[in-house]
Amino acid sequence: MGAPPADAKRIRALREAIARHDHAYYVLDAPTVPDAEYDRLFRELQALEEAWPELKTPDSPTRRVGGQALAAFAAVRHVVPMLSIRTETDSGPGGARAFDARVRRQLGLAEADPPVEYCAELKFDGLAINLRYVEGVLAQAATRGDSETGEDVTDNVRTIRGIPLRLTGKAPKLLEARGEVFMRRSDFERYNARQRELGQPPLVNPRNGAAGSIRQLDPKVTAQRPLSFYAYGLGETDGWRLPARHSEVLDALANFGLPVCGERAIARGAEELIAFHDAILARRDALPFDIDGVVYKVNSLALQAELGFVSREPRWACAHKYPPQEELTRVLGIEVQVGRTGKLTPVARLEPVFVGGVTVTNATLHNEDEVRRKDVRVGDAVVVRRAGDVIPEVVAVVAERRPTEVSAAPPWSLFEAVGGRCPVCRSRIAREPGEADWRCTAGLYCPAQRKQAILHFASRKAMNIDGLGEKLVEQLVDRGMADSVGDLYDPSRIDAAALAGLERMGEKSAQNLVEAIARSKDAGLERLVFALGIRTVGEATARDLARHFGSLDALMAADAEALQQVPDVGPVVAENIAGFFAEPHNREVIRRLQQAGVNDRQAARARQARQPLQGLSFVLTGTLPTLTREAAGALIEAAGGRASGSVSNKTDYVVAGAEAGSKLDKARALGIRILDEDGLRRLLNDNGESSA
Repeated sequence: MGAPPADAKRIRALREAIARHDHAYYVLDAPTVPDAEYDRLFRELQALEEAWPELKTPDSPTRRVGGQALAAFAAVRHVVPMLSIRTETDSGPGGARAFDARVRRQLGLAEADPPVEYCAELKFDGLAINLRYVEGVLAQAATRGDSETGEDVTDNVRTIRGIPLRLTGKAPKLLEARGEVFMRRSDFERYNARQRELGQPPLVNPRNGAAGSIRQLDPKVTAQRPLSFYAYGLGETDGWRLPARHSEVLDALANFGLPVCGERAIARGAEELIAFHDAILARRDALPFDIDGVVYKVNSLALQAELGFVSREPRWACAHKYPPQEELTRVLGIEVQVGRTGKLTPVARLEPVFVGGVTVTNATLHNEDEVRRKDVRVGDAVVVRRAGDVIPEVVAVVAERRPTEVSAAPPWSLFEAVGGRCPVCRSRIAREPGEADWRCTAGLYCPAQRKQAILHFASRKAMNIDGLGEKLVEQLVDRGMADSVGDLYDPSRIDAAALAGLERMGEKSAQNLVEAIARSKDAGLERLVFALGIRTVGEATARDLARHFGSLDALMAADAEALQQVPDVGPVVAENIAGFFAEPHNREVIRRLQQAGVNDRQAARARQARQPLQGLSFVLTGTLPTLTREAAGALIEAAGGRASGSVSNKTDYVVAGAEAGSKLDKARALGIRILDEDGLRRLLNDNGESSA
């Protein structure tokens, strides 16, 4: 018995809808439905195809999840060879002029003849791929290989959602579209962040990530990689009358639903080629993907045929590259820098090398885990990368060039390199379990962290010192007026007269700031605890600490065991709090705040105020019909409850709205009571609290 006509019709409709959504999201960068709706359509299609396997087709979106792993890639012979193009050795204007002069000479053009029309495009830094469409359906995908023979990577390429499995419009009987598989920088960073969270090795760079992903024997691995594609040319075609110009070919490919980069231009003569080269160079680092140059092609297909090939390279095209962004050099030493948030970053001191247009002597190593993963050691030969204004980084070690004495040395240790102390203020350094970064524990005192500490202290949710912004904080620190947050309340350092002498600070603004600083003394204990900038202590935890201990002195005296009696304060948070207050430098700053009259006690709660949710813990997840999470949290806290960010055994209720995620699943697994918005309002009313 075959599939019911209604199911067959629904399958066709789902495939068409998903294909439209894929094209809008991955090609046009203009999503048409929320992710949840897309997932629902996809799951419905999967279920129908499982029910009626005879209706499965090669162009179904469900083929994108990856098929069976292969033992090896089959060889594919290209009917039209996938030739490489010549690279101009001069990365300056001379490269474009040399190419244009060569083309004009080969066409027999005189100086007085009109300029040649070119199509100027980007040179993507990825892996070249040939897509073979038969009757509009993707039938095969192959790598360039040796230009004559590549590898069949069809199952892997099907997982790339930006590549249509069926062409739109009136497709030719046969069409081979050629282009580049690559990885956008943002996708590359997100993928690597997820890999690090899972304890898996990250990708080295976007280009290697793209090439390695396509050559995975297991398509399911490729399906997990965020790959993109741009078409830039043709292979074999049949049943299609070619346009007259290459630029029109690109327009036609885009009309068939293939992704085509919009960063291209028609250029007439060498000077317009140079203008395109310069314009793209100026924007290179702002592009969402890596390029290593631009490509020039004679636009007329008739002139391309007349020019032909030489040494298996087309005479009608060339690559005009930019200065390399990666070079080889040697590590002379590894030092440790302290950032504005207390993060300790290892930095490689290098033999000077010219890369990315500048001479590089330092490169970041990110953190100790990255140093160990790459196994970077003093004396190593390394690949250094620099892209525009991005801080240079060590990409990889060239292991075969490692000296024998370097091989005998132990792996580099940040803790040992700095003797367990901040290299700036000599305070203790710490690293939380599972975290990659070591940090200085002297957040209030450390000179490297002054600006960030003061800015956080003055922020709206902390002490709320109106008018104390980033520019002003920079001036206060740079002029020696504020070495720590304690100096804000020292009239011998900061008064209206001193402030009025700062840039863009008039007398009235100075007086307003002095008054705002004075008002902040009464911000309250919970704001003060949050303002101290203790790692992992957010607003909710600061509020709980203030309510539990009642004064800053009591909080500072608490040990880790006492701290863990506070809701949602576990061993790691307790250790952070205890470690912060154990630092003499931090205690000295706090002593100065107390001497200045900053209120460090929790106000007693009015006895007549009803607290019907006193002691109850709530977690909010999803989107509520009428209340924002902030508003719902405020109602809960006004009734004496607490709004927490994570579900645990201590949670009393989870308030779940639309599209609630993993928090709801965890609550159900733990047997925690679930409320919707109406349930929350009833709970508030049942306990005598008026609802919003």
